[in-house]
Amino acid sequence: MNLHDLRIEYDKHPRGLTVERPRFSWKIVSDKKNTMQTSYHILVQKAENSINNSDAIMNGKNLESEIICGDSNSDTGSYIVWDSGEVKSDTSIHVEYAGEKLEDETEYTVMVTVTGNHGETASITGAFETGIFSNESFEAKMITHDFDENETACPVFYKLFECDRKVRKATAYITSHGVYEASLNEKTIGDLRMAPGWTSYHNRLQYQTYDITDLIRDENIIEITVANGWYKGIFGFALKANNYGDRVGCFAEIHILYEDGSMEKICTDENWSVRNGQILSSEIYMGESVDTTKTDFSDGNLSIKEFDIKTLTSQENEPVRVTERIKPVNIFTDPEGNKLVDFGQNLTGVVELNIKGEKGQKVTVSHAETLDKNGVFYPETLRKAKSIDEFVLNGEQQILSPKFTFHGFRYAKIEGIEKLSEDMFTALVIHSDMEVIGEFNCSNKKVNQLYSNVTWSFRDNFLDIPTDCPQRDERLGWMGDAQVFSWTASEIRNTARFYSKWMKDIAAESSLEKGVPHVVPNILDSYSSSAWSDAAVIIPWVVYQTYGDTKILSDSWQCMHEWVDYIKNHCGENGLWQSGFQYGDWLALDKEEMADRTGATDKYMIANAYYLYVTDIVRKTARVLGYADAEKNYSDLYDKTIEAFRNEYYTPTGRIVSETQTGAVLSLYFNLAREKDRKRIMDTLVENIGIHKNHLVTGFVGTPYICHVLSENGAHDLASTLFMREDYPSWLYAVNKGATTIWERWNSITPDGDFDESGMNSLNHYAYGSIADWMFRKICGISQLEPGYKRFRVKPMFVKGIYESGRSYETMYGTIESHVSCRDGKIKVKVVVPANTTAEIILPEKNETAVVGSGTYEYEYVTDTDLTVEKYSMESTLGEILQEQLAKDMFEQFAPGMLDNPMIGYAMGMSLTEMLTQAPEAKPMYEAVIAALNVQEKANQ
Repeated sequence: MNLHDLRIEYDKHPRGLTVERPRFSWKIVSDKKNTMQTSYHILVQKAENSINNSDAIMNGKNLESEIICGDSNSDTGSYIVWDSGEVKSDTSIHVEYAGEKLEDETEYTVMVTVTGNHGETASITGAFETGIFSNESFEAKMITHDFDENETACPVFYKLFECDRKVRKATAYITSHGVYEASLNEKTIGDLRMAPGWTSYHNRLQYQTYDITDLIRDENIIEITVANGWYKGIFGFALKANNYGDRVGCFAEIHILYEDGSMEKICTDENWSVRNGQILSSEIYMGESVDTTKTDFSDGNLSIKEFDIKTLTSQENEPVRVTERIKPVNIFTDPEGNKLVDFGQNLTGVVELNIKGEKGQKVTVSHAETLDKNGVFYPETLRKAKSIDEFVLNGEQQILSPKFTFHGFRYAKIEGIEKLSEDMFTALVIHSDMEVIGEFNCSNKKVNQLYSNVTWSFRDNFLDIPTDCPQRDERLGWMGDAQVFSWTASEIRNTARFYSKWMKDIAAESSLEKGVPHVVPNILDSYSSSAWSDAAVIIPWVVYQTYGDTKILSDSWQCMHEWVDYIKNHCGENGLWQSGFQYGDWLALDKEEMADRTGATDKYMIANAYYLYVTDIVRKTARVLGYADAEKNYSDLYDKTIEAFRNEYYTPTGRIVSETQTGAVLSLYFNLAREKDRKRIMDTLVENIGIHKNHLVTGFVGTPYICHVLSENGAHDLASTLFMREDYPSWLYAVNKGATTIWERWNSITPDGDFDESGMNSLNHYAYGSIADWMFRKICGISQLEPGYKRFRVKPMFVKGIYESGRSYETMYGTIESHVSCRDGKIKVKVVVPANTTAEIILPEKNETAVVGSGTYEYEYVTDTDLTVEKYSMESTLGEILQEQLAKDMFEQFAPGMLDNPMIGYAMGMSLTEMLTQAPEAKPMYEAVIAALNVQEKANQ
């Protein structure tokens, strides 16, 4: 037995940690089956030479021999600050520190020792470094400049300082009003992009912690360039500037610990200087302009900027970084003479130039997601976002890229270079650097491409906040998009820190009086709509279920229950929420698109379905947190509301007010329908899908759940049909049109190659990528039964056209694997169960449930199932079927005279599914004919 992957607050070796009681998680690996942890022992120690008393250090006192707290460990030269003792428990995730108060800027080591049920013992060590726990300890000021308000060049704040002694360690704490990049002695500090990120700036401002020890010299200059970013830049539908303030600012504090034990602080204040630099302008929407020949910088005057120190918070989520570098797949000239670079992938990031040009030569890079149907550069999906970067070259070999913007693009149009070559261009992929924890693959290339599209839209839109799209004049934290994709996102990358940070901004922007905004950070000042604002409740629950993290529930509890309270306060006398603006089933296809784009499902039915859903989550959250009174109150509210809902939206016989696909899906998925009515509502759903020729017509609300509902209610084959369709509307339609990301609309590009011209047509929107959750849970069969996958189920389900599928999923306990194949008359299944967990395995075509502990389990058995996509199906038209004499003979046998009906000609172009909507009793006949034709087809091969 071994331990591995020790994490402290999800991180391997956190620096600048300001969590007062950090949590520890570890994983167990054993070659013995059914391994469980029986006890753990955690020892946390502080190194003797750590910084542990700021006042003493400031006075030059050497602390190396002073014991501040805990017991001395003479063997290690450290001090024990927490010894948990042996704890009899199988808990191996999120074990909270319970020792002495942690100190500022101190290195701690951690040792975890575990005993297993087979009598084995194993240990693992790790470390973390604290930052500044109290904001009041900072001495720096937020500084700004006095350049003219029309000046667009980015200010550069700088200071010269000397270090006259040997430095043991140097740490920089930096943030800004705007986005910044810092350098020390002309070396970039860190590898972050778009720092400090986007938060509810009036309430919360992140700062970043950097180890700059290796950059310190005897004589130093620190420079911090600040661009407008989200703080001051042009943002939102109205292209409004100054959303948070009309001046950027800079805040920095450097702590230099010398070998003699003394410390010096370099803090932003009136003694710094400011000038402009080579970045002439920078806007997230518009792009960046850089003149690398510029040397005649203008100096400005500094002043202290009004700033509430209490808003500071250390970096909470994974920072934004360059995570991949992509070279061009093609360089060509389009029919209109544009010189284009094709990177082969719609992505979020910037283009890096590697070039030696003439001094003063200007290079312009424009961006677009796609070409039009004639192969011409097509930037129309960007709307008013220009997304143009400009560089003036200095005549030397240069590597250049924008610093403070990002674009959504696949194609770059290059102006100012006579001859393009591949070595000149690299696309830098930029997003929040979340850890990949899930993989999916299968035997179907188009499905694999769909999954790739999901992962890319996820990456492209999780840039410090979950945006709707990365390319046009929007890029906002739309709550509805994030909510419907949250399960999928959390199963591909570890989103716990990302969502925890965003939830704090949601809470900061919400109130019992106004409710929860539609976008966060809330620059639109719009509030309270179902499915969108419900993210405030659903996302913490997703994180809890996925990672077993109760902290996000306790941190978000007020916001969660106050959202339900807000809805309750706005209900009518019947106890239902039937007022105010609602997005409905956004972009659904079951109603002609008008200004509202909300689909045919009753908007208030959707609102109240979600009201019940989040009320149910809140009562469950109260139970998890031990709030018994709250659990009872919200349980009573749920019971009262669901009775009102059923009286309002269902007839006594089980008909729905909105007999749409989404109306039926929500009724079943959220368990809103009376038990006696579930079959009728399911029949309604199947019939509706049939009326639409076995296509979905759902929007943002219905799409995430429709295949789940079908698979869970006896219609998995129909779910598979929807999933595997390749014509419009379907997931694979976009794949066949060459998509490398998920589209905002089912028909963002029409079958004839034209584009939707509504003015809202992103080719990089992740909401419909929520289908991947169904791929994980149904095709691969992996679902949690207890939070964090402490107990889980593996129940793979076959899909015709997919002979093999596989998933690897790194949970908090370890790796779960599910590999399934059905070929040549044999089913093979391999399941890997991590230590300290249990699983239920339900094999395809078997009724038994095997409850197993950790280990690898492999099965092989005979089957008659053939997953080949057969020539004939319920999607075949009557005309196609009747081309075979066997079909004519069988119809004559089952329904004599049917083919002689003079109206039969009108049905020749109809699929059998469509015909069933007129004559459902004919289904057994159609199925028999199809089966016979496919047997004949196989025999003739």
